[in-house]
Amino acid sequence: MFLISAVAYLDRVNISIAGSAIAREFHLDNVHLGWVFSSFLVGYALFQAPGGALADKFGPRKILGLGVVWWAIFTCLITALSASLSGLLMVLLLVRFALGMGEAVVYPASNTTVSFWIPSAERGLANGIIFAGVGMGGALTSPFVSYLMVNYGWRSCFWASAGLGLVIGVVWWIVARDKPREHPWISPSELTYIEDNLPHTAKGAVGEKLPWSEILRDANIWAVTFSYFAYGYAAYIFIGWFFIYLNTVRHLDIKQSAIFTILPFMAMALGSLIGGWISDRLTVRKGKRVGRCYFAAGAILLCAIFIVLGSRVESAQVASVVLAGGAGALYLSQSSFWSISADIGKGSAGSVSGFMNMMCQFGSAITASLTPWIAKHYGWTASFLVAAILCTAGAIAWLPVKPEVDVKTGRAAVTV
Repeated sequence: MFLISAVAYLDRVNISIAGSAIAREFHLDNVHLGWVFSSFLVGYALFQAPGGALADKFGPRKILGLGVVWWAIFTCLITALSASLSGLLMVLLLVRFALGMGEAVVYPASNTTVSFWIPSAERGLANGIIFAGVGMGGALTSPFVSYLMVNYGWRSCFWASAGLGLVIGVVWWIVARDKPREHPWISPSELTYIEDNLPHTAKGAVGEKLPWSEILRDANIWAVTFSYFAYGYAAYIFIGWFFIYLNTVRHLDIKQSAIFTILPFMAMALGSLIGGWISDRLTVRKGKRVGRCYFAAGAILLCAIFIVLGSRVESAQVASVVLAGGAGALYLSQSSFWSISADIGKGSAGSVSGFMNMMCQFGSAITASLTPWIAKHYGWTASFLVAAILCTAGAIAWLPVKPEVDVKTGRAAVTV
């Protein structure tokens, strides 16, 4: 799942690095390029919940295997377009929208896997490893895509990304199984340990499916989902606009911009791992309110502080480091979202996390188009301040969350 996460982000972020070259060839300005970014995110957001439901029904092994093939096809399709094509912008939007549909299954399916395989107290680190792939994929994207662009043209980076995805998809199909009992490599002692430490509301209820009416009535789910919306808004500034910001606003050349663009993604990878580990330790010692909820709130608030400071620093290099610190702080909270949604969702972990991630991606889609608009009319500092304000609201949203309350009964869940 770490490798799939890394390649999925390579497929997603490559256009942010190649975006300037694509815009020049296709005669797009930053606002139109923002629409192209947003079209992926809209497709990605709309199919989060359906992707999670498919993973719950058919299993993550099949759904992720098909997803890898889908997004390889649509990653390559953009290379077949030309500036002379009638309705080029609309075709670009449709291709990226379809790519977003295919990638939408990745994290809901991974959360379904986590819900079946990982004991509750270890889910922070497990999700930290999975989402470290986001940072690793993003960090490798900048030098990888820049090298291919300079030497072979921007189309080559999309071909390479699709090929890597197919290779990792084959590995996934060979290695993965939906549940521990289905895996030929698992030992009896490991199987017993996993099954004895999965969360239960009642004996045998770990696989119970939740109807959408109950999911949509749960206050905890809505609070976490709003916070993830704010998280997504802030995250996409680092994912989609950081390279362009350094290149066009901070006036770093392409080589320097590519180097400094690595920093937020490395910080994301470290933040995911460290945050997951700390969250698990706090959860074991202090409970989920502290280990998941309060820890996530503190991390997101810290991100807001870094964003404000980084946007006001004069030096481009220092600003890059400070803003990278904000990305790392934000990703300290990443595992909390997915650990809590797996605990709440149980047998419907894919659906719950898909709904949560849908709103996160709507936040990202809004950032993709709103950030250049705000920057154009009010300056880039204002764009960063809006993200900081949303982060603060997202941090506050975690405070009333009660992770031990069962969705069906509204009472504290019983663990056995």
